[in-house]
Amino acid sequence: MKLLSFVAGGRQCFGAVSGNGVVTLHDKIGQPDLRAALAAGAMEAMRKAAQDAKPDHKLGDLTFLPVIPSPNKILCAGVNYRAHAAEIGRELPKQPSMFIRFADTLIGHDGEMIRPSISDNFDFEGELALVIGKGGRHIKPEQALDHVAGYTCFVDGSVRDYQKFSVTSGKNFPGTGPLGPWLVTSDEISDPSRLTLSTRLNGQQVQHATTDQLIYAIPQIVAFCSDFTALSPGDVIATGTPEGVGHSRKPPLWMKPGDVLEVEISGIGTLRAHVVEERV
Repeated sequence: MKLLSFVAGGRQCFGAVSGNGVVTLHDKIGQPDLRAALAAGAMEAMRKAAQDAKPDHKLGDLTFLPVIPSPNKILCAGVNYRAHAAEIGRELPKQPSMFIRFADTLIGHDGEMIRPSISDNFDFEGELALVIGKGGRHIKPEQALDHVAGYTCFVDGSVRDYQKFSVTSGKNFPGTGPLGPWLVTSDEISDPSRLTLSTRLNGQQVQHATTDQLIYAIPQIVAFCSDFTALSPGDVIATGTPEGVGHSRKPPLWMKPGDVLEVEISGIGTLRAHVVEERV
């Protein structure tokens, strides 16, 4: 099942993809948004409602929102592919190296990814992300996948000149984190270590890797995060980017207004963003 958040008729909704359309679910299961539905344990109710209903909107008529529009937490793994560590000259982390993003950094599929007016060092990082379905603390790695609601695509848009001095600032400019287009539920992706990720900038492939190359696999990341914070339904965890980022190229390859960035992950789909200049 593919779950998504969107705006239709001026109303914020969530639903399930059905062919080229979507079945709106919030009224059917009595939950205001997808995060609340996950917290209520409504996965089976959503599945049943989607199976028994006809699409009420076309995908092409929607404005996509981030899969989880306002997650409590966005936790991101840095330097989690060996080849990426090598290209930026970093040692392999001795444990998952996590940083935090703010909710206002997120945008939906086909949305505007904002290059800050104060920097042109705007870089792409295509990533696999997961959404927590069942919360917990001190989750064991062997039980971690039971806590995952599903998987989606993410772009960790990075402002590199600010990141040199502060990871928090370089990763938290508003509108720099596309998330979507939808959440593919974990029953359809039994092994997230067998996915292929490709990032394209204006149609040219700039990153390509398989998720079995992660230094710390998803169960290890979930377990580590749950040790230092309580995970809740709807929390987003990004798993890191592979090699090929713009700032490691010679000359650097920065995103600029007018660019189109895509992240495609097998079994999930393609997330697209349109780079625009910040309006100040």
